Amino acid sequence: MKFHRIYALSLRHIYLIKSSLPRILDLIYWPTIQIILWGFISMFFSLHSDYYNHTAGVILSAAILYDFLFRSSISFNMLFLEEIWSRNFTNLFVAPLRISEIITALTLTALLRTLVGVIPAIFLATPFFGVSIFNLGPSLALLFLSLYLFGITLGLLVTSGLLRYGPAFENIAWSSLFFLAPLGCIYYPLSILPDWLQTIAKILPLVYIFEEVRSILLNNIVNYANIITALKLNLVYFASAVFIFYLAFYGARRKGTLINVGE
Repeated sequence: MKFHRIYALSLRHIYLIKSSLPRILDLIYWPTIQIILWGFISMFFSLHSDYYNHTAGVILSAAILYDFLFRSSISFNMLFLEEIWSRNFTNLFVAPLRISEIITALTLTALLRTLVGVIPAIFLATPFFGVSIFNLGPSLALLFLSLYLFGITLGLLVTSGLLRYGPAFENIAWSSLFFLAPLGCIYYPLSILPDWLQTIAKILPLVYIFEEVRSILLNNIVNYANIITALKLNLVYFASAVFIFYLAFYGARRKGTLINVGE
């Protein structure tokens, strides 16, 4: 793996972002609106719900973490789609770039895009609503890592579909995380789901992440078993997603459809 090639591909996307004010505003606008919206919803529930009456920031903290996850996945997808829309994907291999280098570059640059959007929203939550995500303590770093891995995993699966089916698969990029969100138990406990859905939900790392968030904020108890379980599941899914991406890439190259991926 050549790090100068990874750096070059990352730099290309960084230049695209920093040279375009609309792109920067787009990164910041949606997370900020989300946090403001859920901030007011959180305040309402804190006043009218027995479950959340002691901790006004439970819903808003979950919303911030979910938005971090969503931005991670969408950022990875958007970076890949930029190459497709500009019909530049096949040109990358003139370098030549390896698949592992493309994945690494997109993963690192997606983190930058995510942080540009989410950090301002995180710091707005404190003066506006008196909520700080840092109340989660040292476990916050592991929760963010777990969410980021899951976001990149979804991004890899979506881009694999783009390689296999072309731009027609693009709509999945926007809907994949919304499909999983009800099972992720982001804003409510796992016990709310029917028993048969709970069994399915437990294979998702999101359940363990957001159950842990509620445990810390409501009960001031850190259960590292949940965090470790989420990380283990994420590593398995991430490795599987990388394998699927390789299969999709080599399958597209063997069929001769790779060169038309931007058509």
